[in-house]
Order: sequence, then C-alpha cells, then structure tokens
Amino acid sequence: MDENKAGKGKERAAESVSSLIKDGMVVGLGTGSTAEMAVRMIGNRIKEEDLEIFVVPTSLKTEMTAIECGIRVTTLSEHSSLDICIDGADQVDSQLNLVKGGWGSHTREKIVSYAAKKLIIFIDEAKLVEKLSMPVPLEVLPYAVKVVEQQVKELGGAPALRNEGNRGGYFITEGGNLVVDADFGVITNPEKLSAALSSVVGSVEHGIFTNAVEVHVGNEKGVKILKRSVL
Repeated sequence: MDENKAGKGKERAAESVSSLIKDGMVVGLGTGSTAEMAVRMIGNRIKEEDLEIFVVPTSLKTEMTAIECGIRVTTLSEHSSLDICIDGADQVDSQLNLVKGGWGSHTREKIVSYAAKKLIIFIDEAKLVEKLSMPVPLEVLPYAVKVVEQQVKELGGAPALRNEGNRGGYFITEGGNLVVDADFGVITNPEKLSAALSSVVGSVEHGIFTNAVEVHVGNEKGVKILKRSVL
C-alpha cells in the first residue's frame, strides 16, 4: 500500500473512532501518528459542538497535542475509570490481538487501556494480518537488559536492543527505560506468549495486547469495523 492510500486509511479510521466520543466522557488517548489524527479531530469537535471531555494521554507527545487542541487533560489519579480508550496499533491479527510499542509508549498505553471500560483500536488496512509476526517490544529496566535478553531467548525469541537509528545511542522511554524488541516469528498463540512475557523478570511491560473489543480498519474508500466475538 502506498503512503497516500495508507494516509487516507488512517484518516478514515480516525474519523470513525473520534465520532464515538460523547459529551461528558473521560477518554484514554494512545500515542502515534494515527492517534494524533484522532486527537486533533476530537479537538475540532470540542470547539464545534461545545463538548466537555477529559482525556488521559499515554505520552508527553499526545498530552502536548491535546493541550494544543484545547482538550482538557486529566490523570488516572483523578479518573481511575475511563469510559473508553482509543489507540492505534502496529499490527492486528484476525482475532483482534495486537502488537504495539513502535513509539515505545506501550507500558502507559496498556495501563490506560485496562483502566477503560473498552479499548477501541483504529488502523489502516495494511496493519491487519492473519497472524501477528512483528517483533514484540518490551520496556526493560537498564540494569536488567542482559537478563531479559536471556529469558527472551529461553522463550524462543531473538532479542534486539532498540537504538535511535541515525541519531546513535539507545532508545529511551519516557519512563527512563530501554526497549528490547523480541522476534518470535509468526505468533500462533498471542495469549500464551503474552502470559509468558508478563513473567519476564526485569521487563516492565510488553507490547502484546489482547483486550481490544473493536478495531476500525480504514482504507481510501471507507471503514470496516471488526468486533471481538468472545472476550
């Protein structure tokens, strides 16, 4: 899929999800390029419809975008139960399991998603696959990187410490931790792997999500809404 088609798909999906936000809601906001589109659309709706909405952002980038758009920001300390969480994903399988963490915000994204009554994901159709296959990000305490890498290997994965690409150095999360991307090839049982990765000592959180109830899949023509049949 070319960039123009992917961009239109993201836009369609963001429009679909942002339309779910209602007056009086407390909303969890994810992080990433698709999520940013939705944040700006919600900001426009607040201005046009005079809505009162509070949001819990999952990163500083999302928080700053929300403030820029005139959206009232709150915290989980003030609102521990959210009406809805909306977020993008790096990959979604046919059972609506996800891999997230391309932006390194998956720890906060997972916490916020579990604070919400429902997690709604929105993506362009290129990210929809039959089975998950991309490396799973783990946020890791710097002290524990080698220990985590060894545990990943014992689980059958190939760990790679994420770097900053052309800028050099290692990728640092907002929590001051590192990210290990663990490649397990095709993931046939996401729930089993999720449980195994949750037991990895030294890892703060991993990027497999199994709690999405709905996924809005956009393309240049429109949006298809997929719903999880069994939670």
